[in-house]
Amino acid sequence: MVKLDIISDPICPWCYIGKTNLDRALEQFPDHPFTIEWHPFQLNPDMPAGGMDRRTYLETKFGGKEGAIKAYAPVVEHAEKAGALINFDKIEKTPNTINAHRLIHWAGIEARQSFVVDLLFKAYFVDGRDIGSPEVLADVADTAEMDAAMVTKLLASDADIADIRARDAHSRKMGVNSVPTFIVAGQHAIPGAQTPDMWVKVIGDIMAQIDTDA
Repeated sequence: MVKLDIISDPICPWCYIGKTNLDRALEQFPDHPFTIEWHPFQLNPDMPAGGMDRRTYLETKFGGKEGAIKAYAPVVEHAEKAGALINFDKIEKTPNTINAHRLIHWAGIEARQSFVVDLLFKAYFVDGRDIGSPEVLADVADTAEMDAAMVTKLLASDADIADIRARDAHSRKMGVNSVPTFIVAGQHAIPGAQTPDMWVKVIGDIMAQIDTDA
């Protein structure tokens, strides 16, 4: 198997689009060689714990309403092309994602990581839910057949917060400054929301190499 590390943030629309495109490619290879692991990267590490009004956040970040609209036009275009549904009108808050990253980490221990990432993307981009909320995260955990009561207890503690921040810092030290970033076999970094065709080529090349080496 070949390790595919994905550095991502669940409120990043390009990460959502990138996973959608990757999934479309993986569907063509039921026996694909990837073992996938998700890693934390906070787009807004200084976001208040309770999050921020989304409109205020966007207009502050992009210099007003027109700047925000211009910045998100490519997102809308690529999301439609990928078939990734985004209901921006439902998203009222930009959350701090440290707790969402903790849930993704715990999901990895139970081999439910990609499923939980999917559920978080859906909760935020489709349903407009606050994925910084412990209640929402416990509901996501329950849907993924994790122990929601245990997740609630862990979220009320400081469990794994330092580890998540250290892993985020490690990615930045490696040179990662945007997400998604995909790292194939621990050495080939592929930044951005790549197309399904690109992934089909990568997977095909890897499988051919595996066959050659067999």
